[in-house]
Amino acid sequence: MSRLPRRPVRRAVALALVAGAALLAACSGSTALPSEITGAVPVDSTPVTTTAPARECTTAEKAAVADTATYPPLDPLPGPDALPAGSTMATIKARGRLVVGVSGDTLLFGARNSLTGQIEGFDIDMLKEVAKAIFGPDGGDKIEFRVITYADRLPKLEARDVDIVAHTMTINCKRWLRIAFSSVYFLAGQRVLVGKDSAYTSITDFDGTDAVVCAPNGSTNIDEMTNRHKQVQLIGKDDISDCLVAMQQGQAAGTTGDDTVLAGFAAQDPNTHVVGAQFTQEPYGLGFNRDDTQFVQFVNAVLEQVRSSGRWDEIVKTWLTDTNALQDVTPLPAPDYSRPLP
Repeated sequence: MSRLPRRPVRRAVALALVAGAALLAACSGSTALPSEITGAVPVDSTPVTTTAPARECTTAEKAAVADTATYPPLDPLPGPDALPAGSTMATIKARGRLVVGVSGDTLLFGARNSLTGQIEGFDIDMLKEVAKAIFGPDGGDKIEFRVITYADRLPKLEARDVDIVAHTMTINCKRWLRIAFSSVYFLAGQRVLVGKDSAYTSITDFDGTDAVVCAPNGSTNIDEMTNRHKQVQLIGKDDISDCLVAMQQGQAAGTTGDDTVLAGFAAQDPNTHVVGAQFTQEPYGLGFNRDDTQFVQFVNAVLEQVRSSGRWDEIVKTWLTDTNALQDVTPLPAPDYSRPLP
C-alpha cells in the first residue's frame, strides 16, 4: 500500500515536545511515554471513496435510538478456535493480522514512541484486547497499524481499508449513518488549550474577539464550534496536532478538542495548559464498517470482559492517572445494547 511521509514539524516545536514529554515521564515513575512526537509518522494517504450518506440525522432518526446505543454482545464470546465460519473475525484470523486505523501523534491515546518505534497509548491497548480475542494470547503482536487523519476515519472504514478505527472518535447519530460503533469505551469532554500566559480561561472568553481558535477538520469538535460558538474565530487543520503547531507558530491563540487529547498536548508543551469546564460530552467508540454487525457484537463482548475483569481500570491507570495527565476520569456509563440488529 502506497504511503507518503507526513511533513516535518519545525525543530522548535519538536524540542518543546521533547521537553514536555520528558518531564511527564520523569513524574510518572515507570510508565513509558513517547519522548518525542515528530513529523516522521507516516500517514496512510491511500485515496478513499465515501459511499454512505453525508447528511444530518432526521428528528425521527435521533428519537428512534440513543447515539450510544449499540448491538448486543455475542453470548457467549467465541474463543479464537471457535470463531464463526465466514465471519469478519474468521477472515481477520485467516489473514494473520488485524488492520487498524489509529492516530500516530495523540500522546496518551495513540502516539509513536520515538525510542521503541512502537505506537502506544489507551486506544492501542484497547485494540490489543480485541486482537487477543481473535488470535489468542499473542494477538497483541498481530496488529497492522495505519496512521490516519481525523477526516479519514470514516472513509477508511467505508472503503474497508481498515477493520477497526480507534482514534478518540466520538459516537453520534450522523456517524451511525455511515459506520457502526462499539459500546462506549471512554467518556471525554471538549475543553480549550491555551498558553500559560493567556488571559483566556474558557471558550466563551473568545467570543467576539480577534483571537483565533483551532480545531481539527472532520471532528465533532469543529462541528460544535461551527454550530454553537459562531462568535469565535475558527480555523481548521487536518489533524489536531497541527493545531498545537499553529499555536506555537502564532497562528492561533487556542486549540479546542477533547480534554484527553489536550492533556497530552499540555504534557508535551509545558508552556500550555487546559482551561475551562467541559462544554460537551464525547463518548468514544471503536468504529467499524456499517455492515460488520456481528464483528461489532464480538467486540462488544470483548469490551464486557475488559470492563468486568478490571482491565479497563488498569489501562486508565497506565495512561492517564499514573502519568498525572487526567486525575478525574469519568466512569464509564452502563453499556446500552438497545440498537436493533439490521
